[in-house]
Amino acid sequence: MRKTVFIFPGQGAQYVGMAKDIFEKSQIAKDIVKEAEESIKFKLSEVMFEGPIDSLKQTDITQPAIFLHSVVLTSLIKNYKPDMTAGHSLGEYSALVASGAMKFADAIKLVRFRGQAMLQAGIDNPGTMAAVLGLTSQQIEEICTLASESGIVQGANYNSPGQIVISGSVLGVQRAMEICKTKGARMVKELIVSGAFHSPLMQSAKDSLKVKLDETQINNAEIPVYANVTAKPVTDKNEIKRLLFEQVTAPVRWEETIINMINDGADNFIEIGPGKVLQGLIKRINPDVKVSGIDKFSELENFA
Repeated sequence: MRKTVFIFPGQGAQYVGMAKDIFEKSQIAKDIVKEAEESIKFKLSEVMFEGPIDSLKQTDITQPAIFLHSVVLTSLIKNYKPDMTAGHSLGEYSALVASGAMKFADAIKLVRFRGQAMLQAGIDNPGTMAAVLGLTSQQIEEICTLASESGIVQGANYNSPGQIVISGSVLGVQRAMEICKTKGARMVKELIVSGAFHSPLMQSAKDSLKVKLDETQINNAEIPVYANVTAKPVTDKNEIKRLLFEQVTAPVRWEETIINMINDGADNFIEIGPGKVLQGLIKRINPDVKVSGIDKFSELENFA
């Protein structure tokens, strides 16, 4: 039997004008946006709809913006339940709302706080990230071990075969980049980021988030959520909370997550939210499964 997965994008998928057409054509969307802005006491929709892009790229705005876009779309999908769900980094929060593990009003406050904490951690402990194409996970891990003599560096996003992002201190990442080039990497590119996400340099954000997680009501998930940290399904509320805490400094095991979902029967993946990044990754992981996306209101109508 075909199993359908809702997948949700993370930071980097934002664009000026995101969710504007949905907001203009749906009263439900307007109500959700209003609830979000009242919850976080910030006019998020103005930056989402009008920009400027430099503001939208700020981590403390990007994260709630992408989350809001995804949740609005999910709320408008009627009479359709996925069999499992997952999200890339920030997208895991969208997946948890879709699974019934978190209420929207609680999750938007948590996501806003997470973005603020990660932005501050990047200021307090400056670092960087780099994308590497053409090397295996094992090669990257060996390279990071070698480069760690120069500074902190580890795999941050294991996105698809041969596409991995590393993260850590400037010296650690730059040393790893040099070694990657000598090992035959097809491309090595430093990324413009506000912090070394999914690395130990985010420890202060992790500690801050734990306090908020402990204050937030999390329920058992109604459908399995495949967690970034383990790449395995989780439904238990206590395990969900623990994994959200660990996720801040742990790698996103996206390729492994998708493979595990396929092994568990998934063959229809629908990306819900801005952009098409995850659709591209899944096609590289397994070109045989069905992949589509819902970003605009017109795509929502076609899906219905």
